[in-house]
Amino acid sequence: MRAVIQRVKKASVKVNGELISQISQGLLIFLGISKKDKEEDIKILADKIADLRIFSDENGKMNLSIKEVNGDILVVSQFTLFADCRRGKRPDFTDAADKEKALDYYKKFVAYLKNKSEKVEEGIFQAYMEVELINDGPVTIILDTEDLKKPRRRKE
Repeated sequence: MRAVIQRVKKASVKVNGELISQISQGLLIFLGISKKDKEEDIKILADKIADLRIFSDENGKMNLSIKEVNGDILVVSQFTLFADCRRGKRPDFTDAADKEKALDYYKKFVAYLKNKSEKVEEGIFQAYMEVELINDGPVTIILDTEDLKKPRRRKE
């Protein structure tokens, strides 16, 4: 699983011009699911996101999690996070999960996050969406469960 996490002042999703979801201060998460992902990746990624200290404390230091600032979360499915652009000019999406697996894992990811945070909103799976956001910072973090499962590098 791969997530692009953006700290936002606000974000919203529209489909066909209709407002579907919106949040205030919090996180906008673009979520991609690959063929290789396992169910355990849902918990690994959601736990990491819920505990990431990327909000500023009273000293302006990134030291607070989404839970500590009582922030909102908006999750948007995005299979294009698994685009392979190594060859040719058109991205190849064969590493992305098929729609049945992706929908299942997406729903489970959102449900798991809802147990960790009070307000979790979502886009519409497989819909063409207009996503608007006001980035806060900007702070953008990219997480991949393949990397999260590797041993931590030692400081030299």
